[in-house]
Amino acid sequence: MEIGNTKENTEGAINSSENNDLIKVRAIISCPSCDYMKKFRNQFRRSQIELMIISLKCFDWMCCHLCGELLDLNLEFVV
Repeated sequence: MEIGNTKENTEGAINSSENNDLIKVRAIISCPSCDYMKKFRNQFRRSQIELMIISLKCFDWMCCHLCGELLDLNLEFVV
């Protein structure tokens, strides 16, 4: 009985440490001139922070397909 409880507790600790390793990001892209708005969600491991930086650089130069304005980018992080 105790061995089973120990295994369950260990698995719970491993799962919680995996969740602590994730950075969850929500990006909201909107146009300052018209009503265009799009939301994206992604998650990255802390060891893959470079992938997040590359993704953000791609958002930096996006233009609105309706009016041609540069889009605003708002980020929300859950660390």
